[in-house]
Order: sequence, then C-alpha cells, then structure tokens
Amino acid sequence: MHAHHTSAPSLEGSVVLDIGGRTGAVVIHTGSEEIGREIEVSPVTAPARRTHAEVRPRHLPGGVVVHCLVISPLEAGEYTVWRDAGTPHGTVTVTGGEVSEYHWS
Repeated sequence: MHAHHTSAPSLEGSVVLDIGGRTGAVVIHTGSEEIGREIEVSPVTAPARRTHAEVRPRHLPGGVVVHCLVISPLEAGEYTVWRDAGTPHGTVTVTGGEVSEYHWS
C-alpha cells in the first residue's frame, strides 16, 4: 500500500523519532519557499542509497512556525544533503541517539 503524503502543517508533538544506539535523525531547516520540496540525503560513501522527506511548516509552542523536514532513523555517519538528483548541497554528521540539524540556505 502507498502512504498518502501531505504538505499540511505538522502540529507540536506529531513527529515520532526512531533513535538510539547507532541510529539518529536529521532535521533540515529551510525557508518557507521550500514548502513541498523533497530533499534527499545519502551516506557519503553510498550516494545511490538515498532517503528523502518533504519540507513542511511545523507549528511550535508560542505561535512559532519553522519550515523543515525530519528524516529518521539514520545510521550514524556522514550524509550528503542533495540539492537535486546530481548536485550535493552539503554534508551533515548523524550521531547515534541524537538529532542533528542542517540549515538549507
């Protein structure tokens, strides 16, 4: 069965992270202009092994809205963040049991 994806805003507490041991997660922060964009990451040593998520607005306490995507779980290591199918945007280090952050600018 294919899961339905939506660009609708996420509410506080609506993301479940599967982290611990040697697995972590990455949050990629973007601007609002990236809403709906699918951003891929892959291990630096295995660029064809990609996973992705969609940028969505996230509503936080106090009326704060951030635009980001969350990818979890990821095995600890160095990851390439892809601008498009053939162009790297940068790299991020994922640490087991932690949430790493990357800023798309």
